[in-house]
Amino acid sequence: MKDKGQLFLIAGNAGAGKDTLLTEIRGRWPSSVQPIRIPRRYITRPMHDSEQYISVTTSEFEDLKRKNSFWLTWHVYGKDYGVPSIVSKWLNSRQHVAVNVSREIIPRARRMVPCLKVVFVSTPLESTLERIRSRRREAENDPSFQQRLRRAKENQTLEGADFIVDNSGPLDRSAEKLLEYLLSFN
Repeated sequence: MKDKGQLFLIAGNAGAGKDTLLTEIRGRWPSSVQPIRIPRRYITRPMHDSEQYISVTTSEFEDLKRKNSFWLTWHVYGKDYGVPSIVSKWLNSRQHVAVNVSREIIPRARRMVPCLKVVFVSTPLESTLERIRSRRREAENDPSFQQRLRRAKENQTLEGADFIVDNSGPLDRSAEKLLEYLLSFN
């Protein structure tokens, strides 16, 4: 029997649908197995309907960081992101955890949890552009919008991903494929 839960890092370009897939997974997770944990991240950005997260100011984020409230943090697109420290407790109590992360922190996370699995959510660049636009989080001339788009152009794949889910078609199909993969670790 494993002494820890399985950690899944969900990575992909902005607009790939990572949070949407995780919401679907939570809703489809069978009651016959232990629930998967999907923590809400802390982000230094005002709340927006396009994503479930805990909005904090930069000073609140730094205060939480000083108090060791985060298991993992990163900075991208001019924002700070933090994954709550409860993740470590969940993994130590044999619970599976799936976290939406930036590809940049995968090497650091792998040093902390060597047996983690990386899932890359793939979408064509055209879909990425439309999804970023439809969120209406930033104007197209906003530097963050342009940076997200540039990063998506440069990163259509993720070397070293353990599993790739194509999220360019119907959400049901993508969610089912991801669910099958995650459940294979039970």
